[in-house]
Amino acid sequence: MELVKIEELLEKYFEATTTVAEEETLRTYFSQKDVAPHLEQYTSMFQYFSNAKEERYTKQVPLKTKNNFYKWSSIAAVAVLVFGIYFGNKYQERKEAEYAYQETKRALNLLAENFGKGTQTVSYLTKFEETKQKIYNKN
Repeated sequence: MELVKIEELLEKYFEATTTVAEEETLRTYFSQKDVAPHLEQYTSMFQYFSNAKEERYTKQVPLKTKNNFYKWSSIAAVAVLVFGIYFGNKYQERKEAEYAYQETKRALNLLAENFGKGTQTVSYLTKFEETKQKIYNKN
């Protein structure tokens, strides 16, 4: 009767439907010396589970990781990059505005220079007109 019950519990165990008490019954059965010959293949598995259950981690668990330096340095690098892009764009805009100002100033100076030449030509025209009027008025 007990062998039939163990086989049924083993079947339920492999289907993952056993309770904790039923698994404990299986562990107890497979820890005995007199296991049925056709079930001896499962003895080492249940012994392993019993041994693994009693294992304890004895090493010190580090509470502070070494990755904090890398994490904070990457955050700092991103911050520097963002500030660099922001202030770099401001600097670039200022340089472009200065360049546009210089080009406009140069163009207006060129226009003023040519405007001065045009004024000299107009003064010659006024003298020509005065001379022409003198010639026509004498006749």
